[in-house]
Amino acid sequence: MTTPNDAEGAEHARYTYRLRVSSNALAALLAEWDRCRWAWNQCVATSRAAHKAREECGPARLDKMLTGWRAGNAWLGEGACVPQQQIIRDFAKSRAKALKDIKARLPVMQRAGMPEFKMKHLAKPTLSYTRRGFRLRDGRLHVAGGIVLTVVWSRDLPEEPSSVRIYRDSLGHWYASFVVRAEMRPLPQTGAVIGIDWGVTETATTTSGDHDLPYAGHGKKAAARLARYQRQMARRKPAKGKAASNGYRQARQQAAKAHKKVARQRIDTARKWAKKVVRDHDALAVEDFRPKFLAKSTMARKAADAAISATKHELINMARKHGRDLRLVHPAHTTMDCGQCGARTKHALPLSERTYTCTACGTVSPRDKNSARVMLVRAGLNPAGADRGRPLVPLGQEAA
Repeated sequence: MTTPNDAEGAEHARYTYRLRVSSNALAALLAEWDRCRWAWNQCVATSRAAHKAREECGPARLDKMLTGWRAGNAWLGEGACVPQQQIIRDFAKSRAKALKDIKARLPVMQRAGMPEFKMKHLAKPTLSYTRRGFRLRDGRLHVAGGIVLTVVWSRDLPEEPSSVRIYRDSLGHWYASFVVRAEMRPLPQTGAVIGIDWGVTETATTTSGDHDLPYAGHGKKAAARLARYQRQMARRKPAKGKAASNGYRQARQQAAKAHKKVARQRIDTARKWAKKVVRDHDALAVEDFRPKFLAKSTMARKAADAAISATKHELINMARKHGRDLRLVHPAHTTMDCGQCGARTKHALPLSERTYTCTACGTVSPRDKNSARVMLVRAGLNPAGADRGRPLVPLGQEAA
């Protein structure tokens, strides 16, 4: 089984494969994760203490402290140093992102939170290895610490990977995600351009009527089944300090399967749509929409089910892979501007008003279709209105 590719940057991609884990390998992986989780929690405690003392707490300081931790704790030193070093780098990256968002004065709902402690019963095992911490031999994955894993090779790796991340999902399945150099597969030129506006009623509205992405409602269709499993979990929830019953574990497994199926359906729908859009157009003007703020609105449930962020992510990845020109456009005032003459209305349109009427040129069009047209104008892909364009966000500088 192969999960969809995740972009690792403009020049790298991930190839993910299912793992077959023996009982001995499982025990070794979980022991390594216990050590890495302990190192992460130590980093969180050190970071908080340094913040109170107004001291610096960068990755260099944490690396030195890891050496002392390994020397002072025999059980920690028994594990491989590579995944422990990588967990510190992951911590430093997470902390740096949070501090950057705070410095930029982003609203709480839009910024990354500071790293928190990883609880044993909540955190999913994740181990990262650089090139010196693993090797592929005879079709099997050998990682530091003498752990040997069987990989289900559903397709060939295009070249030697530079790193690998081993993780367990909510269903208890193990995967290996290899980072390799991204392949560029140019597509034939079509001479067509397209503007894309994100929404909730329709996940994506475009200037082309054949490429709109309607709201699929995968989560809505699975809601009744998921609610039944959650009620079973509530009835069978063990008392504090007591072991969970088999019935509770079974209901939790069924709920996890339902969540996983919905997530896979969303990604599958997004990738198929993105491939169609990229195949039929040379240039794409895409609204640089940040849907995170919708999480606290009355549209939170439907917005989450629409998976706008995941769809946008897949579209960017597909455009990079096939060498298309994708331009991210700032979403400010896109519902107020006219896509024909560029005039701006005197007030913001309420969500209930779905038709845009220009007071300058008299153009009447669906609200989202007009916004998609504005994307083309602002991105400079519409010669007639390019002089009215506003600054756009170049590909590669979008938010993570």
